Amino acid sequence: MLRRIIRIDEEKCTGCGLCAAACHEGAIEMVEGKARLTRENFCDGLGDCLPACPAGAISFEERAAPAYDAAAVAAARQQNAAPQPCGCPGTRARSIRREAAGAPGGHAANTSELRQWPVQLRLVPVRSEAFANADVLIAADCTAYAYGAFHRDFIRGRAVIIACPKLDPADAAEKLAAIFASNAVRSVTVARMEVPCCGGLERAARQAIAASGKDIPLRVATIAIDGSLLREQ
Repeated sequence: MLRRIIRIDEEKCTGCGLCAAACHEGAIEMVEGKARLTRENFCDGLGDCLPACPAGAISFEERAAPAYDAAAVAAARQQNAAPQPCGCPGTRARSIRREAAGAPGGHAANTSELRQWPVQLRLVPVRSEAFANADVLIAADCTAYAYGAFHRDFIRGRAVIIACPKLDPADAAEKLAAIFASNAVRSVTVARMEVPCCGGLERAARQAIAASGKDIPLRVATIAIDGSLLREQ
């Protein structure tokens, strides 16, 4: 059928991922660092993605395309709200309620401060109630093992994302930008190790904040291999 549908100019696309985050139907996906309309029957032609694109790479066109399939969109939403694509039920997004335990600060010394699941960057959903008006911690994988009081000093009161710029194949900046653009994040703390490769996580956070178009305060804590806190900035 002939209808209005979006068009993505791949030459203009910067790969920020903001349009994919803004598409409520899931019609747009990031493929090899570029936004692509992978499901034409999921595109309703309303263009929520247009204002989200900072590069002006998205426009409307009228052409032959499959009809918008509202039932398929609803089914996909329901499927995505359950297990993640890896098929593991343990990756289902959930909040963790913590009760006060009577220790200084309201928690026992050995009580976990984690308040949401999952936390690995590749599994964290772009839109999540955990990020609503939240202070977000982006932590390198090794930091919690090196720094003894990590839960008390870093995780407490924050939504958590963990990643490794050396080992994770995905572009961290792209996913983080989508998260920042889609949620009311109050602040970002990056916990990184002193090793040079860990600087990639800090760069990704800075790039993501810039790409989101939001003025989000950023704090960076660098942890030494011996477990001491080297510096904060």
